[in-house]
Amino acid sequence: MIPPASLRSVEMRGITKRFPGVTANDGVDFTAAPGEIHALLGENGAGKSTLMKILYGFYAPDAGEIRVHGTHKVWRSPGDALRAGLGMVFQQFMLVPSLSVVQNVLLALPPRGWRLDERAAASRLAAEAARYGMAVHPRAQVWQLGVGEQQRVEILKLLARGAGILILDEPTAVLTPQEAHSLFATLRRLADEGRTVIVITHKLSEVMAVSDRVTVLRAGRVVGTIPTARTSLWDLARMMVGRESFDLQDRAPVPPGPVVLEIRHLWADGDRGRDALRDVSLDVRAGEIVGVAGVAGNGQRELAEVVAGLRRPTRGRICIAGSTLAGADPRAAIRAGLGHVPEDRLGTGVAPHLSVADNLVLKRYREAAFGRGPRLDRAAVNEAARGLIEAYGIQTPSPDAPAGALSGGNLQRLILAREISAHPQALVAFHPTRGLDIAATEAVHRALLDQRPRGTGVLLISEDLDEVLQLSDRVAVLCGGRVMAVARPGDVTVEQIGLLMGGAREALSGTTA
Repeated sequence: MIPPASLRSVEMRGITKRFPGVTANDGVDFTAAPGEIHALLGENGAGKSTLMKILYGFYAPDAGEIRVHGTHKVWRSPGDALRAGLGMVFQQFMLVPSLSVVQNVLLALPPRGWRLDERAAASRLAAEAARYGMAVHPRAQVWQLGVGEQQRVEILKLLARGAGILILDEPTAVLTPQEAHSLFATLRRLADEGRTVIVITHKLSEVMAVSDRVTVLRAGRVVGTIPTARTSLWDLARMMVGRESFDLQDRAPVPPGPVVLEIRHLWADGDRGRDALRDVSLDVRAGEIVGVAGVAGNGQRELAEVVAGLRRPTRGRICIAGSTLAGADPRAAIRAGLGHVPEDRLGTGVAPHLSVADNLVLKRYREAAFGRGPRLDRAAVNEAARGLIEAYGIQTPSPDAPAGALSGGNLQRLILAREISAHPQALVAFHPTRGLDIAATEAVHRALLDQRPRGTGVLLISEDLDEVLQLSDRVAVLCGGRVMAVARPGDVTVEQIGLLMGGAREALSGTTA
């Protein structure tokens, strides 16, 4: 099902792309060779994705030329690039949720007649997926899959088309460390077969771990291209952002207050009908951050959704600031004082076609300050939005710009601004820095830490163990939908948490579960 790829080299010369009010790429030169993994490094907004969308035919350059294996190319659409052997996996996946994995892969292939042998295709897909270390169930419905599994389907779609040049936009943003390590092995196998692999990233550690060469972009221009073996984390940091460290401010001690989020004996089904949460009990107190660590698919999503009122529990109860919730009622959770930073910032966190201003007051538009009855006071809405845009550093052309046009980092700032400005008693933050660059991650971390002295309790769910240990006052580890242990970061190591994530409850002693 997955044909061999022909060798393809990439050469981009003098690429310039302008949008209203901004030059995304300014005379960029970029090359990538068959058999190499080439990292394109830079902060959010540096022009990485724009450059690769030009290579993929999504945008036409204002100046410059593209050569593939020495031949000059002018793309009219991504279809031209696909037929020439290029493929791109975007951060926002292009899958049909109501179809199965194998149906999505078949849908991506060129027409081959009226009859399709779906059973045979599923068998071949499973074998090829296992070969590349990306095993997924061919018959599973895409809507049932986690974001990491959906990414694998996107990669398999490109391999099924025989892509010789693979472009991956922030591929580890949706992966656990273990999954990222597996992906790196897959990418190396693809490169060893002669494919050209381009990885768009802002993560210095993964550049060092997987790439052969790295090109650094800053503000739309190339800072330099260098073999990865000849550079270091500090050199790359300096090239990317002009400074070497992004340290958080000191964490001032905050005495914990009363319980603001109480979870007791919680059970909930997953999308596939089996128990995803099993007798989970956990407290979050005012002024503390409780981190939840675990390998993807062990109940983190279901826990966040049940607390936020997006999924109904089968047993147990949730109390927010003393109010007991029946479940599956987001409005009741909001009224009780809950803020929610969801996993999918574009699909769930914002209404992408509404303006930035409307999204910022999305949970407060019923307040008298913003109008009466069905009519909003636009002046009041825009005034409030401008204050939040300035306070949280949201980079947007205007409050009237559609939220869906913002970068990932600015979307996350928007969501945090909206949730925090509502002065929640408790805040659920699910993967709050996934896919963000160093500066945006630092801003999100500071915003979360700032909630401690304000008396907000934060439930932080993240697969980034460093993030969990750095931010949390206490850490709970989930495995198989159960809380394996709760411990203070100073009393636990990454190795011990890793054992707990794998189900070894005995890894810690003297902890509560």
